[in-house]
Amino acid sequence: MNRLLTGAALPGRLSRPTGLLAALVLFLAALPILTMVTMSFGTSDMLEFPPRHFGLHWYRAAWRTFVSPDATDTLSMSTALTTSLIVAIATMAISTAVAAPAAYALARYRFRGRAFVEQLVALPVVYPLVMLGLALLLVFNALPGELGMLRLIVAHVILTLPFAVKNCAASVASIGPEFEEAACLMGASPRRALFDIVVPLMRPGILAGMLFAFIVSFNEFTVTFFLYSIDTMTLPVWLYSRTVSSLDPTVFSFAVFTVAIDFALIWMLEKLVGDAGVAV
Repeated sequence: MNRLLTGAALPGRLSRPTGLLAALVLFLAALPILTMVTMSFGTSDMLEFPPRHFGLHWYRAAWRTFVSPDATDTLSMSTALTTSLIVAIATMAISTAVAAPAAYALARYRFRGRAFVEQLVALPVVYPLVMLGLALLLVFNALPGELGMLRLIVAHVILTLPFAVKNCAASVASIGPEFEEAACLMGASPRRALFDIVVPLMRPGILAGMLFAFIVSFNEFTVTFFLYSIDTMTLPVWLYSRTVSSLDPTVFSFAVFTVAIDFALIWMLEKLVGDAGVAV
């Protein structure tokens, strides 16, 4: 009663200053996206903010670029999008296939060097991306053959593996060994207990790791910029290439399209997984 009379915050509720601060931080985080979306609806040939007039002019121009590429473009947007999707899907599959057993082993077993392995897995998160891209470029150039798209997939797997392992490990942490012990007592083999009991319970973390791996790979630019070729240009690099000589306003429309894909994937993640198994 005293808390109500004094106006103190109730448990589970934010105080007004905290709420205002949180709203300000969220607004600043969303401001670049809001600016980009606003610019995409402008009609002027010059970059101006805020636009004086609004319309779908640049969206129609982006659609024409997509269906009928300009002869001056060295690569079409559809080809870059296809490359991004192939690389992202392959990265998602490989990262998940490696992360699930790795997370299980790190959570269940105690072995020499376990802490070092955990730090090694998390290293790409804190490693400077520019230096990582340069190092991978030197390594791939030293190899005898041309890897093509495979060099992008290898680089993206390195970048996305920490997210996949972290989310899978969050699910394994909530699964006690007693589940497997009970299955073995009921006559199941250790392998069957693993695939029939543990893997289904790891589903939230596996799904979260898959989607995070896809999102990170699909939007990756820095490392990809060091490794791409004209035949393996991804969508972020293609968008950057249209801003080198002059900032083409159609890039805002393409960027909105990319953000819409990311938003749909995050919404899908929330619906499929919720808060279970998500550890960013």
